[in-house]
Amino acid sequence: MVAQAFTVDLDKPLVFQVGHLEEQYQDWVHQPIVSKEGPRFFANDVLEGGSFQFLTRTKWWAVPLIWLPVVCWCLNQSIQMGHTVPEVALMVVAGIFIWTLIEYTLHRYLFHIDTKSYWTNTAHYLLHGCHHKHPMDGLRLVFPPTAAAILCYPFWSLVKLFTTTSTTPGVFGGGLLGYVIYDCTHYYLHHAHPSFDPAKHLKKYHLNHHFRIQNKGFGITSTLWDHVFGTLPSTKTADKST
Repeated sequence: MVAQAFTVDLDKPLVFQVGHLEEQYQDWVHQPIVSKEGPRFFANDVLEGGSFQFLTRTKWWAVPLIWLPVVCWCLNQSIQMGHTVPEVALMVVAGIFIWTLIEYTLHRYLFHIDTKSYWTNTAHYLLHGCHHKHPMDGLRLVFPPTAAAILCYPFWSLVKLFTTTSTTPGVFGGGLLGYVIYDCTHYYLHHAHPSFDPAKHLKKYHLNHHFRIQNKGFGITSTLWDHVFGTLPSTKTADKST
């Protein structure tokens, strides 16, 4: 007897349903629903709309509001340790450059990891799958500050591997600024209507990733690393999204 395929009920909380899709999960999650109304995640009202909603729902402006002061503090630390403003500016550029590679790597290898089991599907949905299923949900688009704060430690540790004590804050601050630019750009590409390049091109490029070919076009703020690593969508495919 062939087991009946699991069907997700979109009118019910989704998080603990999606795992049951097992091998069908990847196909399901990459069939987007275009609606500004986000789905309900949890049956529990406290988790869904109470004290813990900040773990899954974030206003876009919270990202610069929370993290730009941290960026300024980091840059000031390097200045206080004796570096000039031009030197710190170079650290910022280096940090932003490093972030673009991290952005690409996370998006390609973690956010688009192939999952099949109940718990890996559930974890993936919480991490990135919900964004692909409901790409216009503005409250589940940018990274929650709590999760970003947890990731700051490994990023700081990474920067320390190739910087000095006095340059670590400056480069880290640049990387953190790169993250702020990334999240704000990501929100902008989904919800704004740019008329001019490069924003117009980036919007087409990113929506092509969502609606045409999800295993290409992993860059958000630029297409640099897609060029480098061969994940640039074909011109023919990109043209179809315009």
